[in-house]
Amino acid sequence: MQIAITGSVATDHLMTFPGLFNDSLMADQLHNVSLSFLVDDLQIRRGGVAANICFGIGVLGGQPLLVAAVGKDFADYQAWLQEYGVVCDHVHVSKTAHTARFMCTTDQEQNQIASFYPGAMSESSELDLQAIAEAVGGLDLVLIGADDPAAMIAHTQACRSAGIDFIADPSQQLPRLSPEQTREIIDGAAYLFNNEYEATLIETRTGWTHEDILQRVGVRVTTLGKNGVHITSRDGLDIRVPVAQERVIKDPTGVGDAFRAGFISGLNWGVSLEHCAQVGSLLATYVIETVGTQEFGLERSDFLDRLTEAYGSGVVDEIQEHVTHVGSR
Repeated sequence: MQIAITGSVATDHLMTFPGLFNDSLMADQLHNVSLSFLVDDLQIRRGGVAANICFGIGVLGGQPLLVAAVGKDFADYQAWLQEYGVVCDHVHVSKTAHTARFMCTTDQEQNQIASFYPGAMSESSELDLQAIAEAVGGLDLVLIGADDPAAMIAHTQACRSAGIDFIADPSQQLPRLSPEQTREIIDGAAYLFNNEYEATLIETRTGWTHEDILQRVGVRVTTLGKNGVHITSRDGLDIRVPVAQERVIKDPTGVGDAFRAGFISGLNWGVSLEHCAQVGSLLATYVIETVGTQEFGLERSDFLDRLTEAYGSGVVDEIQEHVTHVGSR
């Protein structure tokens, strides 16, 4: 499959607060919040949903196309992604803006407070997805991730016009999207990715029930944090996959992106949706065990052993022929 991933590319500034945000939040003063948290450390890492997902697919041996807007400061980042097989030939390089910045503070219960500066991402609407599809000889699947809202709508419309299957994944941009924009981005998607909170927000924002949404998308994939993943479809699928047990918890940033990378890799291999979710869940576990979204490494034998430990030998029997290049190039 020829897979394109659209969305943000960013530099992540990750900080750790050695307490709990809730201890500083007063219920009767939430209308007048003015807080500053003294953090223990600062990690500057590569990030952005599109780049994170592309990296994860690359680690699993794929060669996704990155479709995103970046700044002139992207050169080192580009070299890093290309080392893992990511195709960066179709990124838009801004003449004036820096690559986007993500600033996030995590407390001791893995709660997060974050801000996102779009920078070059504001120029994402200048990307022509149909032209890119023609240039590469066609696209089989496009993930439309969190991005400039105009770009998300343009990419969605381009996929519909060209008959390209797409994954709707509005995630962090849901608060910025109007009800009309949210409906536009979701309607007709082959897959809809959301977490549990986003699922409720999507239904509130669109005015559609869960059943209504399943009439408009092929498959809905809802991540449930420590409770795993729930997959439903208009054809009656009802699949639940538990999380893979982590060895240590260091930082949850990028866990959802890694899940998507694993799930999409499974789609590329043609395995069952249950096995797609199992691969995604294990890849997400690798991310939570490291600080940063692209700092994890895989060894094939360890990956397959952990997959067997978490989900049994059936999934390994189905995917092992596809993971000969896991973690290396």
